[in-house]
This record gives sequence, structure tokens and C-alpha cells, in this order.
Amino acid sequence: MRLNDFNPANIRVRDQRGEGGGGGFPGGKGSLGCGGLLIVLAIAYFTGADPAQLLSGLDQAQVSAPQEQAVGGRTAAESCAVNEYSHEACAHLDSLNRTWEPKFKAAGIAFEQPILEFYSREGQSGCGAAQSAMGPFYCPSDEGIYIDTAFYDEMAQQMGAKGDFARAYVIAHEYGHHVQNLTGISRQVRQMQQQNPSRENALSVRLELQADCYAGVWAALNKDRIEAGDLEEGLTAAHAVGDDTLMEQAGRRPVEAAFTHGSSAQRMKWLRIGMETGDEDKCDTFADLKP
Repeated sequence: MRLNDFNPANIRVRDQRGEGGGGGFPGGKGSLGCGGLLIVLAIAYFTGADPAQLLSGLDQAQVSAPQEQAVGGRTAAESCAVNEYSHEACAHLDSLNRTWEPKFKAAGIAFEQPILEFYSREGQSGCGAAQSAMGPFYCPSDEGIYIDTAFYDEMAQQMGAKGDFARAYVIAHEYGHHVQNLTGISRQVRQMQQQNPSRENALSVRLELQADCYAGVWAALNKDRIEAGDLEEGLTAAHAVGDDTLMEQAGRRPVEAAFTHGSSAQRMKWLRIGMETGDEDKCDTFADLKP
């Protein structure tokens, strides 16, 4: 994927590296299509970790939004220049902002850029500790996309998901959760999960698949940047992070009732829908729950 030129001053970046670690859905503010579906206050991750580890204590936490100036004296420009992966992630973030902000304006929904939060091995987020084992995730409390860029090497070497577009898919998926969060339906869906815990995983799967679809929409709307083999890289990455594939790799028998992100086939399906249509209205993963 050809990277877009970007101005670091126009994106929100923080950097904890070097610190030593640390259905018939209720309506919201508006709809970006999708009939006002969207989300639980949830954290996206790519490694199959238990989201309860991240959500523990979220309600009680008093969170202050981080400053846009990177901690440790680094500016956004310096953070984006730490390594190739950092530069790439910043470029993807800028492209995602440019793609989604006009859609929010057209829908009459307030838009705010997420913050790209770099950390190494361990860090802190508005949702609690950030650890590399969690993989990349989105924290709705501080609107941060958290990533240890070493994950990209793990993704390539251990999961077989190689290539720049596979890495773009990671950021675009997490950004999809930001899109969902900004619609204002998160709290209501979360309440639905709390009221009916038996549906918690099923609803989690649907929001994750929707984030995959949104990642595909972003790719479709930036097809001038797509190169040969990119879409295949994205689909390979989607397959690699399916719940069934991760369970098998961990020596466990895949059990659909335990899925939180969807099977490999489901994740590839919804990423492809976004890629082929470029239309967020087609990302209605909750359609069959509607009366």
C-alpha cells in the first residue's frame, strides 16, 4: 500500500516508549448508515486475549484525556519517525481521519480524532494496563488506539500475516471501533449485554465483524493507494486472527459459543464486504437481530 503524505501536526499521537513501561437497537446521536447499530463499550484486540482483563475497573476509573504532545519530550513528528512501523501507522491514521471525518460531518455527528498511543511491552491506558500480549486495542475512555509496533513482527512471524496492508488492516480495524464509539450507542448496547449476559459474546462478535467491515470500507475508499497483493494480505490477516484459528493454534478445540471476534471465515467475509462495496451501510452485522 502506498503511504499517503501526512503532516504530523494534523494527527493526535502520544508515545509511552522509553518511559519504562508503566438489531432493533436503541437510537443514539445519529447513524452513519447501518440503521444506528453499533457498539458495546469494548476493546478490540487481535490476539484472542480475554477482554475482561482490559475492562476490569473501567467504570470506576477516573480518566483524563492525554495531551497531544507526546510524553517524554517527543513531538508527534518524532514519535512517527521512531521506526518504519511508527511512520506507517501515523500515515494510516492520517488517511483514516481524512476518510471518516467527512462521513461524520455529512451525517451531522460530532467527530473527534482518536489518539494513536505507542508503547513498548507495557504501558497505561484509560482502560487500565496496556500489555504487548493483548495486541493492539482501542480504549473508548480516552479514544486511544494502543499499539506496541513489535506486534507487527509477531503477526508476520507467528501468524503468517505479512505485508504493509496487513498492518494497515490492524489500525483500520481499531479505528472502526472509534467510529462505533463516536456514534453514541456504546453505552446502550453495553447495557443490553449486562442485562442479558448470555448474549454478550454474540454481540461482541458482531461489533468486531463490523469493525472489520469498516476497515474494508476505508480500503475501498482509498483504492488509489492499493497495490497488487494488498487485498490478499488483508484477507490473510483477517483469517489469522479468527477465533477458531487462534484456538486451534493454542491447542484448543474451537467452540463457537466462546468466540468474541468471529471465525476466520466470518472476519474475511466482512472485510471483503467492506472492500467490495466501500459503503458503511453494508456493514450491518446486526441485521438478523432486528425484528
